[in-house]
Amino acid sequence: MGWMGMAAQAAVVTDIAGRRVEVPAKVERILLGEGRLFYAFALLEGKQPLARIAGWQGDFRYLDPQTYAQYKAKFPAIDRIPLIGKTNEESVSAEKVLTLKPDIAVFSIAGHGPSLDNPIVKQLEAARVPVIFVDFRIKPMENTIPSLRIMGKALQREATAERFIRFYQEQLRAVTGPVSAIPAAKRPTVFLDVRAGAFDHVASAGKGSLGEMVDAAGGRNIGDTLLPIALGEVNMEKVLAMNPSVYIATGAGAPDARTGLKFGADVSPAMARESLQRMARRGHVGALAAVRNGNTYGAWHHFYNTPYHVVLIQQIAKWLHPARFARLDPQASWVRMHKEFLAIEPQGTYWVGGRP
Repeated sequence: MGWMGMAAQAAVVTDIAGRRVEVPAKVERILLGEGRLFYAFALLEGKQPLARIAGWQGDFRYLDPQTYAQYKAKFPAIDRIPLIGKTNEESVSAEKVLTLKPDIAVFSIAGHGPSLDNPIVKQLEAARVPVIFVDFRIKPMENTIPSLRIMGKALQREATAERFIRFYQEQLRAVTGPVSAIPAAKRPTVFLDVRAGAFDHVASAGKGSLGEMVDAAGGRNIGDTLLPIALGEVNMEKVLAMNPSVYIATGAGAPDARTGLKFGADVSPAMARESLQRMARRGHVGALAAVRNGNTYGAWHHFYNTPYHVVLIQQIAKWLHPARFARLDPQASWVRMHKEFLAIEPQGTYWVGGRP
C-alpha cells in the first residue's frame, strides 16, 4: 500500500443517468438537490445525519414536516441548513447554490429538485462541483441498490451502504421468494390512490414508482395498463370497469389535516384509519367493490421515493396474501431499520388496514 494508499482517493462513479463523474477525495459539504434525498442519505450517515449537509431543497421541510420535526427535536441545528428552494425545481436559485460552496451535489433524475437538463447542473460543473444523479422514485426496484452504491462511493460511506444493501436485499427476498411461486391468476388486482384527496382528480401509479412495489409484493397494479408514466391522473370510469379487488391509498397528512390520509410520526392508528375510511368513500372511489368489501388499505406517501419502501412491500404482501405471509413482521423490519441505520426512533403510524 505505502503511504499513498492511506489518503482518501478521488474516485470515479457512474451515476444513474450513466454519467461518469469524478468525485473529490475530501467530501465535507454536500448539497442535496431534493430535500427528501435525506431519507437515503440519513441511512448512510448514521448518528450524525446533518453534519455534512451544506444545503438542500425545501421539499423535506415543507412536504414532510412530521419527520422533519423528529430530526429537529434531536438536532435543532436542522433549521440552519440553507434552503436552495421551496418544493419545486423552478424555485431553486443557481446563485444561492454556488455561494454554499459544496464539495459535491446529489440530485434526483426526476422529482421536486433540479433534474438532468437543469442549467444549475452545468453551472455547478463549471464551478468544478461534481453532480451525481440517483433515483429512488421512478424505478425504485431497479435503481435503489445502484443509487445507494453510487452515494456510498461518492460520499465515502461504502461500508455502511453495503450493510444497508444487505439488510434491504434480505427484507426484499422475504417477499419476492414466496411471491415467485404465486401464479399470475392468484395475484389480486390492486388500485393505488396516490395522495388520495389531494387533487381534484384521482392520481395513480403506472409502471414504476409505487406500482412496481405492488407488483413485487404479489399484486397486479392495474395502473400498469392505465398509465404510460410512473405517476399520473387516471380516469375513474376505467378504474371502475377494471373492478380491482384491493384498494390502497397513500398520504402523509398531519393530525389536523382537513383532507387526505394521515400518516407519520404524530399520527395514531385510529386517526390514520378514520382518514382512510373517509378518503375511500369520496366520489367514484366509494363505488369500487374493493372499498365496499373493506379491502381498503393505506400507507405513508413518502415510501414512494425512499429505500424505506422495502418495509412497505412487506406490508403490502401481508395484505394481499395474509396466509402466505402470516409470519412476516414488517413492523419489526421498520424498527430494526431505525435501530441499525437511523438517528431517530420509530414513532407514529405508517400503514393501516381496512375495517376497524
